[in-house]
Amino acid sequence: MSPELCHFDQGTCREPEWGQSFCMTDHVVYLANSSGLKVGITRASQIPTRWIDQGAVAAIPFARVATRQQAGLLETVLKQHVADKTNWRTMLKGEQCSVDLALARDELEQAIAEEFTQLQDRFGLQALQLVDLPAISIAYPVQQYPGKIISLNADKGPDVRGVLQGIKGQYLLLDTGVINLRKYTGYEVTLHTGGDAA
Repeated sequence: MSPELCHFDQGTCREPEWGQSFCMTDHVVYLANSSGLKVGITRASQIPTRWIDQGAVAAIPFARVATRQQAGLLETVLKQHVADKTNWRTMLKGEQCSVDLALARDELEQAIAEEFTQLQDRFGLQALQLVDLPAISIAYPVQQYPGKIISLNADKGPDVRGVLQGIKGQYLLLDTGVINLRKYTGYEVTLHTGGDAA
């Protein structure tokens, strides 16, 4: 969960085959507007899937790095200037403020120039590269955002009912509340539609 603490190179990884496939591969450090400006990391192969998954309305790559550890170290530097969390309630209300991601990227490049150079000195110039790509806007199929966020919990009552108002990130927005589908990975679910809406 803390990529900057990766110890793969020390030979002490508990799952070295998994680490080779998922950690020792190109990652992207990015800026996103989900509930405001935030920094995040993802495997290069997960763009734009990761941005959509977290409900970002726009995102822009900041840097491409060679490993998950390097992404974590760069994210740690950037977290001194920008948040690394999404306020899911704000995100689900559709109240994101407008953010000029290209301008934010340029300002952050200046703010962390010294730390970025230190990381390049440590890992090599080719391992960490700033990226100059345009921001990507993302739209979600939301008919109506909820005025008040009511979190639905299938663990407290297995019967969740409502009319689907939209989908944003990991959430279904129903007229009765919102439900985070990622929370129920591995659950067996039966879906009824029409008069038996669930």
